Amino acid sequence: MLRDRFMKLPGQLAEKWGGKRYNSFHRVLEDAFHARVHKVSLRWDFTCPNRDGRVAVGGCTYCNNAGHTPRGYHPGMPIHEQMVQGMEALRRRYKAQKFIAYFQSYTNTYGPVRKLERLYREALDIPGVVGLSISTRPDCVPNEILDLIADIARESYVWLELGLESMHNKTLRWVNRGHGLAAFLDAVERSKQRGLRLCVHLILGFPTETREEILESPPLLNRLGVDGVKLHNLHVIKNTVLERIYRSGAFVPLTREAYVSMLVDFLELLRPEVVIHRLTGETYRDLTAAPDWSVNKLGVLNAIQAELEQRNTWQGRACLEKSASGARPMGIQISEGMAP
Repeated sequence: MLRDRFMKLPGQLAEKWGGKRYNSFHRVLEDAFHARVHKVSLRWDFTCPNRDGRVAVGGCTYCNNAGHTPRGYHPGMPIHEQMVQGMEALRRRYKAQKFIAYFQSYTNTYGPVRKLERLYREALDIPGVVGLSISTRPDCVPNEILDLIADIARESYVWLELGLESMHNKTLRWVNRGHGLAAFLDAVERSKQRGLRLCVHLILGFPTETREEILESPPLLNRLGVDGVKLHNLHVIKNTVLERIYRSGAFVPLTREAYVSMLVDFLELLRPEVVIHRLTGETYRDLTAAPDWSVNKLGVLNAIQAELEQRNTWQGRACLEKSASGARPMGIQISEGMAP
């Protein structure tokens, strides 16, 4: 009886989710704006506290911001010019109708409040722009900046994107992240107090973590009530510390099959209400050292959909089964790898 009940659920969710087996950001945007909405990636003269010496130097071991920089960008390029250029390209390629200004490169809350407000509002003032996505670190969202973002969110559609990358402090130390889980938990609490939409970035495949440790993340996100998540495999970008580690043979990236299997396990544990902003990550082919499969985004997405269908599963299945069986939600246990 219980099994039959669950076997009926995917069809209902597939209708709600536009034929997919997860709650995609693309569908959420189309439902909200009744149009094709795309994000325009932006770069400004920000940096990071683990690059400029405030926390550390050198940045994260996997990071090369050239991989996040729009191809048409040049130093000092105004936000307005970047937006117009990006919007025209998206109109031609995808027939996009409305746009979200995506402050992506570096840490996009790491600056004076007045400067940030000017940049955010400059992007919003462009005809056709319906909202903002602001990507940042959990240790770079002081209250005055959260207040600014909350003020803008009362007038426009806004997502705050926090780069956690891993919930385990042993991993955050390994990647030279410069903050721990405690900073993330604090940032989430203060952001949720202000009613902000919160998207969390996570990377799957760090050599410091077991499969079981990686799958501790969905229960944490569920308990915190985050609104969205971005997931991608740990891929190796050229001219990074991680590339040196990879070339030395000390790190082997996940195969596509292993990543897809783990990601579907992850989705099963994640509440159906959480919006999936991304399921795989890639950068420019000429900047990618490994794995080769990561540059084929469509191939990875098709493999994820095929795995979901082959298993006859969907985002949140494990959560719904626990709820139906009367099981209590799992608490968050702080392990050694998570401890400050």
